[in-house]
Amino acid sequence: MRAPLRSSLGPRADGHHQVLFVFAECVPFAIALLVLVIEFSPAHVLYTGPLLVATPALAAVTMGPKGTLAAAGVAVAVSVATATHNDAWGSQQVYTNFLALFLVSVASFMTSRAARRRTENELNQVRRIATAAQDVLLRPVPDRLGSVRASSMYLAAETGAQIGGDLYDVVQTRYGVRMIVGDVRGKGLPAVRAAAVVLGAFREAVHYEEDLVEVIRHCGAALRRDAVVTGMVGGDDAVLEGFVTALVAQIPDGPHIEVINRGHPPPLLLRDGTVRALMPTAPMPPLGLEEFISGPPGRTERYPFAPGDRLLLCTDGVIEARDPDDTFFDLTEAMAALRDHTREAFLEGLRQALLRHTQSRLSDDVAVVLVDRREEEGHRPAGGPA
Repeated sequence: MRAPLRSSLGPRADGHHQVLFVFAECVPFAIALLVLVIEFSPAHVLYTGPLLVATPALAAVTMGPKGTLAAAGVAVAVSVATATHNDAWGSQQVYTNFLALFLVSVASFMTSRAARRRTENELNQVRRIATAAQDVLLRPVPDRLGSVRASSMYLAAETGAQIGGDLYDVVQTRYGVRMIVGDVRGKGLPAVRAAAVVLGAFREAVHYEEDLVEVIRHCGAALRRDAVVTGMVGGDDAVLEGFVTALVAQIPDGPHIEVINRGHPPPLLLRDGTVRALMPTAPMPPLGLEEFISGPPGRTERYPFAPGDRLLLCTDGVIEARDPDDTFFDLTEAMAALRDHTREAFLEGLRQALLRHTQSRLSDDVAVVLVDRREEEGHRPAGGPA
């Protein structure tokens, strides 16, 4: 399941950049106000026509076609008011100003509309490329995998983005269903690169490594190799700057699940309306921070996972999501409220609850994998109808 993402045509700016952008939008109207003050004061002998003519052109730079028309309308209104106040109707200067203002307004509007269309076309092309990249990096989770059924959801925090630093995958192997959920420290293209490296190592190792510990060891080794190549570490003893929290799980034929947790939020098990976190007994550092492991490279922990149970694996973008009052999202309560829903309805309800809690302003990427253990033939599937 791929949840729809928020999008916007405008630039996303913060801090002083946002202030400068708003200031630039106000400049045309400030000029019109300045002209109005001059013309209604003893300084009306000054020639202010060129200032008004420039307002549509300035608006076209930052405000788009609608803003350009608004600035042109204000300039015309100011010109009419000042000409009436100064009894200048009938003079050649007034009609020359109106003609110049008309020509500049038309040219500015056409230029602004053409620039907006070009920007929209480029943005649509980028989105198509991002969607293709997402289909390669984050492949759709198969609906049925042996004795389990699975669905996934991804939400990127960056406005208009399709992919980010979170990763997930679910694979059917000869050892059972194996899955991974991870979160890369950092954002942007370096985070996407790290996610691709870890996913590539996981997809290769799950098919020939019987031990789940070896699978996650391959992921960590691939991450460090890539970090050395890209210059993220300076030597063999240096600590990796961009680490990855990851959770690898395996669902064999028996009524249990095997998990290795490397600094990631624990999976949540929903059974009979009760949500339980599968906490690791021996916490381990994230991938890329193997220098802090003093003993064995990790061990597999086993938890009950019977038919009818539901398992949710997610990144910290879910549990750390906050509302405007800085209150964390209650994932346990949301899961309990959606316990009778199908997987698709469950994920859609979780998405709506998350966006409603944060008012559609996610501070971090969100990746969720939902897995149901199928019941015996002839029984109702886990989750029930919506």
